[in-house]
Amino acid sequence: MRNGYYIFIDCIAFILFALLHSFLASFKIKAFLSKRIGGAMAFYRLSYNLFFLWLFFYLFEILPRPEVELFELRFPYDIIILIPQFLALAGIIWTFRFFSLFEFAGLSQIKRWKNGDFNEETAMTEKQTKDLGNGKISKDAFDEKLTLKIEGPYKIVRHPLYLFTIIFLILRPTMDLFYLVFLIFLITYFYIGSFYEEKKLVSAFGEQYRKYQESVPRLFPY
Repeated sequence: MRNGYYIFIDCIAFILFALLHSFLASFKIKAFLSKRIGGAMAFYRLSYNLFFLWLFFYLFEILPRPEVELFELRFPYDIIILIPQFLALAGIIWTFRFFSLFEFAGLSQIKRWKNGDFNEETAMTEKQTKDLGNGKISKDAFDEKLTLKIEGPYKIVRHPLYLFTIIFLILRPTMDLFYLVFLIFLITYFYIGSFYEEKKLVSAFGEQYRKYQESVPRLFPY
């Protein structure tokens, strides 16, 4: 009974985390804030990342954990499973080579602001926000430089960072119920989130990205 209650609390926390993460990443919220804080939007991406990184580890620390162990691999399988996990980690590092980590982290925006190059005019108007999905959104909305590189792991799946992260987290020598619930929510969130992300990419790159969608699978290669 207690374990069921713990799982319920964990599920509610993960759902709220996902909703807040998506809400604050939405174009409408960014458009709302951009009109009010102007150039300070240069710090939004970094602040967003740091806040959710802290919140993730905080929740992971305080949430109740059901005392249910699902499996624990014995020697030598506990060592063998680390090999594909290491390969997944190598895949994550490989993926980092094909997009700007500094742009993703929010450091490039601050650098441009510091150098006087941050473009406040790229903030979308209300009309542009409504046009999301119609190929009318700037690649530089909110001075976040979107690029499309169909190279390396992006020739395998459209979201290789999600794929390699999932593989890395699944391949572990021990598994308990709390971690399994976390994995299910993470995979679900990655999959659902990819639709939102691609809506933005279609808006920015139009037919070029639509052709990419037709030729390369979303998350899992097949």
